[in-house]
Amino acid sequence: MTSSPLVRAISERLVKANFKPVQTPFRVASVSFDFTLAMRGSAGRSSDLIIIVDTTTGEFGDKEPTQVRRRVEALSRALDVTKSRLVLTVILAGAAMTGDIDELSEICRVLTVETIPVEPDGTPRDEIAKRMLDDRIRLLLPLEIPLRDAEGEVEFSPMDRLVNALPTDTDAGLRLAVVEGSRLGDEAVTASTATVIDAALEDTP
Repeated sequence: MTSSPLVRAISERLVKANFKPVQTPFRVASVSFDFTLAMRGSAGRSSDLIIIVDTTTGEFGDKEPTQVRRRVEALSRALDVTKSRLVLTVILAGAAMTGDIDELSEICRVLTVETIPVEPDGTPRDEIAKRMLDDRIRLLLPLEIPLRDAEGEVEFSPMDRLVNALPTDTDAGLRLAVVEGSRLGDEAVTASTATVIDAALEDTP
């Protein structure tokens, strides 16, 4: 199997965001599925299943909108049959697709990453290319918004500003748990908050 440099760029960026490749083909409800690339989230994004469709090289019929839609619909149905809680995201990498592909948004999250300047090994060519890639898949990335002053020096992040603005009597453990969990997603925030609350209840006479 060969993938375009753009697909390699996307996969490497997701790996840095703690997504892990899934061996393909994989099976769901006794049905085998083969896509250009599949990835699973970890920690607070463990419910995310990412499917990357390479519309440039067109493997597995990925240049044909109807075939792509049918295969994704089949995967979605298989996940429903198994009562899976995975959240399906399809990334269309490469040439834009129209027609039947528009219906995908009714069954899963769809992100489109069209041509971005990358090297043959998948490395974005410059900082602008890196930002373009991040912008296309922003929903899958941790929230990191560094601020800079007029001299270009890094200031406090919005998260730091929020922490500093909290009342001084806010429980330090709860504040830390929520802030750290927020870097990984809403599930991590819920889990972290529940852990702190449970611990507090256990200590209550």
